[in-house]
Amino acid sequence: MTETFYVTTAIAYPNGDPHIGHAYEMITTDAIARWARLEGKDTWFLTGTDEHGIKMQQTATALGITPQELADRNSARFRALAETLNLSNDDFIRTTEKRHHESSQEIWRQMAARNNGDIYQSVYKGWYSVRDEAYFDEAELTDGEGGKKLAPTGAEVKWVEEDSYFFRLSAYQDRLLKLYEDVPDFIAPEERRNEIISFVKAGLRDVSISRTTFDWGIPVPGADGHVMYVWVDALTNYITGVGYPDTGSEQFKKFWPANLHVIGKDIIRFHAVYWPAFLMSAGIPVQKRVFAHGFLTSEGKKMSKSLGNVVDPFGVVEEFGVDPVRYYCLREISFGQDGDWGRDKFINRNNADLANNFGNLAQRSLSMIQKNFGGVLPAAEPNDADKAIVQTVTDGIARITAAMQTQQVHEATGELVALLSAANLYFADQAPWGLKADLPRMGTILVTTADVVRRAAIVAQPFIPASAAKFLDALAVPADQRLLVDAQSAYTIPAGTALPPPEPVFKKFEHAKAG
Repeated sequence: MTETFYVTTAIAYPNGDPHIGHAYEMITTDAIARWARLEGKDTWFLTGTDEHGIKMQQTATALGITPQELADRNSARFRALAETLNLSNDDFIRTTEKRHHESSQEIWRQMAARNNGDIYQSVYKGWYSVRDEAYFDEAELTDGEGGKKLAPTGAEVKWVEEDSYFFRLSAYQDRLLKLYEDVPDFIAPEERRNEIISFVKAGLRDVSISRTTFDWGIPVPGADGHVMYVWVDALTNYITGVGYPDTGSEQFKKFWPANLHVIGKDIIRFHAVYWPAFLMSAGIPVQKRVFAHGFLTSEGKKMSKSLGNVVDPFGVVEEFGVDPVRYYCLREISFGQDGDWGRDKFINRNNADLANNFGNLAQRSLSMIQKNFGGVLPAAEPNDADKAIVQTVTDGIARITAAMQTQQVHEATGELVALLSAANLYFADQAPWGLKADLPRMGTILVTTADVVRRAAIVAQPFIPASAAKFLDALAVPADQRLLVDAQSAYTIPAGTALPPPEPVFKKFEHAKAG
């Protein structure tokens, strides 16, 4: 039976245009999904937009349009970003869709009906931040200018009192701690796991899950005037995306529980505390793992509209191409830690790793096959040096595979560069260009190098899919021989295979001149 893999991004809040942080999460999650497919797993990859809440209503009012019109317009931008980044998502969910309303109302009913009812009605009083869509304790607040109270994020909070439904989160402290103990890799990276365990051990309070002060949301079943507060609505998208509430469907049975939710570190609490508690309450299996990535700065500074340094992902892809942008995000930033988008760093990384390392190795070896062998792969008689480089490469692929099991995409791409560097060293040492008097030896070196490029291109597909496909096409590798198992096997491209004239795959970029 084919192993399955279900992975999700967080759904983006389309209150404005997408920025490079949204692109980063999309790219890393896409690489993880593509890797699962490379391993031969039956994979489902979900992304989408979270379209309800007071911020959407306020922004729409300010623009003189309806919240639905705002959601339609801005959600389309996120869908366009997924296409621009060459995402392989199987579905794009919008929380304004009918299927999601039905799903959210059903999980609410299940939480209300089971365990003597985990949902009850009361009055909520507390300090609320519209920007964060969260309540904060008095102890968490700081004083701002003009007597304002500020949340830890710097957002202004206001005192709110309203009729609300609550979820009995306090009842789940022990069950959640047992989950973290029984499944040590439920939360990654380790510092996020420690943060959540400390938070839960400190005691959980029941959470407000409905609102009456605005109406742009999913109606609470059987409670006129109440709409679901963000997290019951937003988190439920992950089960909507695989067919909930039809838990008997083939899709739901195949893919739930999700193997992985990829999210930003600012929403780890909602995914590692609230979401498993909601699922336990509703009698639905909990997800298997949550991975929280860090934030991106721009040239070392926090991105903000006031500084004018928000990086537009559409703009950088238009300027540099999608695969260099994907590669930078995967290689330059340690997944799980904060990172920086820097133009000079980007150009250096592209030129060194892609153009000089990967691109040159392929272009030089394939051009020599064209020039010296008429574009037809010669027969090979490998010696110890040839066998050694193939072994080095297959060992590197094993390390890439190990890194990807725990989503260490930066380590995986680092191992890819390392094996390509070893192959370039082999090529330089063997110096095939000086062997015109010994064509059999020259041919063996070129065939060995072509085989290394084939193996590297196969494992590069999740990271730089369009470029890797160009390399594999240049090597006449059939479409059904591009899985991980093909990169690890003893197979080589058959002698006599006709190769098309090679075309450069990567460009070198110039640094901006001073002055």
